[in-house]
Amino acid sequence: MKVTQVIARPNRIAPALAALALAAGLGIAACTNETGEAEVASAAAPGDWPGFGGDSDETHYSPLAEITADNIDQMGLAWSMDLPLGNSVSAPLAVDGVLYVVTGYSIVRAIDAPTGKLLWEYDPEVPEAAGDKLRQGWGMRGIAYGEDRIFVPTHDGRMIALDARDGTVAWTAQTLPKDDASFISGPPRYFDGKVIIGFGGGDVDDIRGSVTTLDAQTGKELWKFYTVPGNPADGFENEAMAMAAKTWAGEWWKYGGGGTVWNAMTYDRSTNSIILGVGNGAPWNHKIRSQGQGDNLFLSSIVALDADTGTYKWHYQTNPGESWDYNASMDIQLADIEIGGKKRQVLMTAPKNGFFYVIDRVTGKLISAEPFVKVSWASRIDLETGRPVENPDARYNDGKTFTMWPGPVGAHTWLPMAFNPKTRLVYIPAIEMATSYNDVGIERANWKRRPGAAVDGGANPDFVVKDAGPPNGTSSLIAWDPVAQKKVWSVPTPGIWNGGVLTTAGSLVFQGRIDGTFDAYAADTGKKVWSFAAQAPVTAPPISYSAGGRQYVTVLTGMGTSGAAFGALLPVSIDYRSQARRVLTFAIGGKATLPVSASEPLTPMADPDYAANKALEDKGYLTYALHCAVCHGVDAIASGHAPDLRNSGLPLDAAAFASVVRDGVLVPNGMPRFHEFGEEELAGLRQYLRAKAAAWRAEGAAKR
Repeated sequence: MKVTQVIARPNRIAPALAALALAAGLGIAACTNETGEAEVASAAAPGDWPGFGGDSDETHYSPLAEITADNIDQMGLAWSMDLPLGNSVSAPLAVDGVLYVVTGYSIVRAIDAPTGKLLWEYDPEVPEAAGDKLRQGWGMRGIAYGEDRIFVPTHDGRMIALDARDGTVAWTAQTLPKDDASFISGPPRYFDGKVIIGFGGGDVDDIRGSVTTLDAQTGKELWKFYTVPGNPADGFENEAMAMAAKTWAGEWWKYGGGGTVWNAMTYDRSTNSIILGVGNGAPWNHKIRSQGQGDNLFLSSIVALDADTGTYKWHYQTNPGESWDYNASMDIQLADIEIGGKKRQVLMTAPKNGFFYVIDRVTGKLISAEPFVKVSWASRIDLETGRPVENPDARYNDGKTFTMWPGPVGAHTWLPMAFNPKTRLVYIPAIEMATSYNDVGIERANWKRRPGAAVDGGANPDFVVKDAGPPNGTSSLIAWDPVAQKKVWSVPTPGIWNGGVLTTAGSLVFQGRIDGTFDAYAADTGKKVWSFAAQAPVTAPPISYSAGGRQYVTVLTGMGTSGAAFGALLPVSIDYRSQARRVLTFAIGGKATLPVSASEPLTPMADPDYAANKALEDKGYLTYALHCAVCHGVDAIASGHAPDLRNSGLPLDAAAFASVVRDGVLVPNGMPRFHEFGEEELAGLRQYLRAKAAAWRAEGAAKR
């Protein structure tokens, strides 16, 4: 672990004085009943952004209003900072004039927000510690602040508390076992003297989901809540697990069950609840996991726990008997809004399955749910039972293939939506993309995971459906009325992967795009009012904060995380090595300029000695699909998260290829080691990659 201190940290501003100054000088809009605006809970200083979603309500809303549609034409780049190779799609934090940015494998930088000067840097040296966990190599999506500490999770399962002033380590806690494929990529949440973290891995291993809550001062574990029941012979941890076990069948515990909490967690201070967004089943196929029986609690559920003890309060399940990698893991936002003439404490979420849900956050009772994109797996959500009315073909029975709208990439992925209490609208980065499913050829009774596979759900999904009909592989920014449950406006965005969203009291909505622009829209109409040429994909969630009495907007550039597999569906070519990874910070009056990006169009590698070998290529294809596509892209077409291997000379040299893939010489760079690969697997991989490059050359080196 390495801490580098660069310059002295600026004097801190007392939060109470900062709040008064901001309220007086920056036009903060109070969200009260008298104004008719929806209310959101808030405990942080209004000029700070201390958590992934801003405050604990997770609305990705800033109450600052210095920047508006009337003066945004005066907003420009205040400063930028170049970043090294690695994931750069995380959400920064901003507290008392200091910006905290996490990139790559949990490398944290503290930056003076007004000037862009680096204050300190911390590197926990994760790739070397992660082992096989590195194979799900997303990097970190966010960090949390509380009690003058920065809470940094790592891919290998550590939670590290850093002193926010100088980056020194206060404590470290190991939250995951080291001998399975569980990993952390999502942000922790700080609340009431505690920090909570979940994890992922249910797609690749026999994993049982849980969350762990630690004391923020000491790192001591306070409580753990499991999201699915374990082996009944071992006894159940609590009444909730005994209740959940009644909804499972067979010997589910041998598969782990899944239910990882890899992203969404929201603290509701009004009810002292921590609300979890629970993930999909492990394996995906309900017929394997639970003999096709039962709802399988608490998969694909929103679960409320007592924040002090972790005791179960209530749950709502979006997809009973989940079987498609659907989950309830997308951001959960809190608001107090008027519905039917009555003020309701609600949570709002737009999970993968394509329905927008409004739920009473006190009782867990469903209030409303309507589709915000094309949906084929269900006709509606029954408001009496809260259950979906499923298409009877959706469970791909009797050898049939079913095309799901939306697919498991989601109608909405982890990139957050935003709620504006002034407009009373939610702004959703939506995806229209289908996936087909069947389980032909899979022996359900004797099914076992293929060791080391990047994704193995006990089904045969086709993520890039050729004949799904239009529109397939599109995205948009949707403004959604959560009370009327209808779309107010939408703006198309390129490809299937769009950026996280920020909205502000200045009645603005900010979102980046994969084609290299960072845009602002009028929150009420969707009219584009400002755009900046970022010279690189902008998919990270933006934030807005105040420093020195001035409002700033910050966003990171670069492509990464789980959109990596779908380069074939992107309308732009994104090069892992040369794309511009930067921190961009904007303010009224900003005059800085960006250096010209060095990114160049990708071309296939030259390979004069290539000779076709279809049998060997087919073997390599299977190895690639199971182990490599998740980072390097379906059909070997990368999207910027990892190198495009059709463009690499490495497959031309057998020894060099083995040193990287099998021996792990690039582990420090984030390339995992596949120690189990023999000469046959390596030869097949090389042949497949050379064949894909040859096909590209034969097409005249067109963009795709």
